[in-house]
Amino acid sequence: MTRIGAIAQALLVSVAAAALLQAEVRVPKIISNHMLVQRNVPVRIWGTASGGEAVMVSMAGQSVKTQADPSGRWEAYLAPISAVGPHTLIIEGTNKLTIEDVLAGEVWVGSGQSNMAWPVSRTDNAEKEIQEANFAQIRLFKVKTATSEYPLEDVEGEWTWCTPETVKEFSGVGYYFARHLREKVGAPVGIIQSAWGGTPAVSWTSRLTLASDPALAPAMADYAKAIDDYPVAYARYQKQFKDWEAASAKARAEGAKAPNRPGQPVGPGHPWNPSSLYNAMIAPLTPYAIRGVIWYQGENEAVIRRSYMYRRLFRTMIEDWRRAWGVGDFPFLFVQLANFAKAPQGQWPELREAQTMALELRNTGMAVTIDIGNPNDIHPTNKQEVGRRLGLAAQAIAYKQQKVVYSGPMYRQLSRENGALRVWFDYTDGGLVAKGGELKSFEIAGADGKFVPAQAKIEKDTVVVSSSEVANPVSVRYGWADSPECNLYNGAGLPASPFRTNRWTDPLVYR
Repeated sequence: MTRIGAIAQALLVSVAAAALLQAEVRVPKIISNHMLVQRNVPVRIWGTASGGEAVMVSMAGQSVKTQADPSGRWEAYLAPISAVGPHTLIIEGTNKLTIEDVLAGEVWVGSGQSNMAWPVSRTDNAEKEIQEANFAQIRLFKVKTATSEYPLEDVEGEWTWCTPETVKEFSGVGYYFARHLREKVGAPVGIIQSAWGGTPAVSWTSRLTLASDPALAPAMADYAKAIDDYPVAYARYQKQFKDWEAASAKARAEGAKAPNRPGQPVGPGHPWNPSSLYNAMIAPLTPYAIRGVIWYQGENEAVIRRSYMYRRLFRTMIEDWRRAWGVGDFPFLFVQLANFAKAPQGQWPELREAQTMALELRNTGMAVTIDIGNPNDIHPTNKQEVGRRLGLAAQAIAYKQQKVVYSGPMYRQLSRENGALRVWFDYTDGGLVAKGGELKSFEIAGADGKFVPAQAKIEKDTVVVSSSEVANPVSVRYGWADSPECNLYNGAGLPASPFRTNRWTDPLVYR
């Protein structure tokens, strides 16, 4: 055979192989062995095949026929499934896919930054927790971190049983939340971890939503400036990286601790790029039916300007995700930032306030953690209680278990009386409690806005606040510090959220 003939034959073989590959029915990785599908709602199965190819989807006694469109995309809906299973999902076209060990239960997405990604292996009592993590009816899916400039159709990851081996590096908050729900709701639980440490909310919001909201223009302007500055910033980073390599080698030789690796500047492929994480780690999940989302993020936003913009950005992101999934106002439960004393130029109180404002949206809930943080570590290790408090919110909001107390005291209104201010609260279930003695972290101010420490005492479901230094008080605040010492609880043992009664809004002076 001539060289030209060999090349022609190889070309024909590659074309035939490509055609065969295109003809194969394929599904995204979220549809795989050990998957858990949301019970009692239509089950959407989707994938690719050859244009016009007939596809049959069968599971739980149902069979549905569909056909790939000209671009090769197809989808099918199975009627809601209530039986736990395990079920076998069969997808047939020119080839046959068999997905084994499928359960029907409750599916939740766990997203955010490092405190959501923080693994079980680095939480309290990790060794014992890992040894006891054998739950065939808890399923875990960990999305591999990735960025993209445009929405992707698939993620990297796989469904697994919850075992000591698989749970070790899985989200601690996600696992403890799932374990709580498995016990309290009595159904299998699947957690999809899609989180990346040190990332801002703007990265988790779609580009269309960001671009269509003028109030979020500063976020886009910051990114544009970063791109303009990137060549100089990257050259500086390269020098810093070389210096770091040399310093690390010297430290290793001397048996000393290596210095921290320098961070890459914002630019191509950086996880801070607007919408980059939404595109790569959320958009591919949105066809998959879920019950709701748990979210732990905000540390990156707790600085001047960004903490103020978070009031709008966080609410916008929640609504953005709800539109993308297209199943209505699903429960969105989030963690308010814990106490932390080492935030440089931090605005943690303002960020907590911005998070609290998101409760104005339907079907939202907040786990207050002001009492279980670590003042010296931005990653507190008591993730068990975080998961439990999120679980209480899920019981009440997602599963309508009306007797469940899921929130600590929340500021409702203020009234004046005899040189003092009376603060009224919601969620005082069982009465207000001052743990450890007198109430702490209450402050009071007059019309000049200068806050001073105050005396505070509980009277039934209210707190009366006063100070001899303020004759005519107008404002109260509680826990208004990066790492306050808070001790106001309700009878169910849940802490009150920090708050302030004044509403100064200038982003530069509202502290």
